[in-house]
Amino acid sequence: MTTGKRNYQKELEQVIAVNQAGRSASESFVAPTLLLHSCCAPCSSYVLEYLSQYFLITVLYYNPNIYPEEEYSRRVKEQRRLIAEMGEKGVLPNPVNLIKGRFAPEEFYEAVRHLEQIPEGGKRCFACFRLRLGEAVKTAAEGGFDYYTTTLTISPLKNAQKINEIGEELAREYRVKWLPCDFKKRNGYKRSVELSAEYGLYRQDYCGCVFSKQERERAKLAGVRI
Repeated sequence: MTTGKRNYQKELEQVIAVNQAGRSASESFVAPTLLLHSCCAPCSSYVLEYLSQYFLITVLYYNPNIYPEEEYSRRVKEQRRLIAEMGEKGVLPNPVNLIKGRFAPEEFYEAVRHLEQIPEGGKRCFACFRLRLGEAVKTAAEGGFDYYTTTLTISPLKNAQKINEIGEELAREYRVKWLPCDFKKRNGYKRSVELSAEYGLYRQDYCGCVFSKQERERAKLAGVRI
């Protein structure tokens, strides 16, 4: 017997509905806390707009895969600016905190050792997901957060099923609830593009690591539209 493909967006909506029912039933209700791993400001834009209605969010920017270091610094700066400007515009119902994770590229290279030649979207990316979500779940466990999740699923190029599988596996290990997600649903990716334009965000043309950068450069030389 085969099972149907999971609808992670629907599962997220169900979690929100249960929490909102608790809000309606209790005057002392406090929104649950969420540790949100962010891969970049553009991807986080819609996610923050959406989830800040229902959660008290702390963003974790831990992405040791980013290459080169100047790119990493630029992306951190944009993440910080976006949170500040969304707050100033009153888009965020509650303050959003930011944790700047360490920039440790050696952790990324160790995680993807022997996978360097795997094309983008394969096992190398899965190892990278696990590395970043591993840091996120540890941070969530140490901080006593109710949930943790990631912005990674907003990209049409990312494997949302695999990301959720890894997130759930780590959640069981660290006893922190994984918030199921597929943020590109409900026009989430489209909205992130709109918000990126609204806030004038820097949108990179490669995922982040040196290997994805090399693939993009080869595609450009070959005249492939990106």
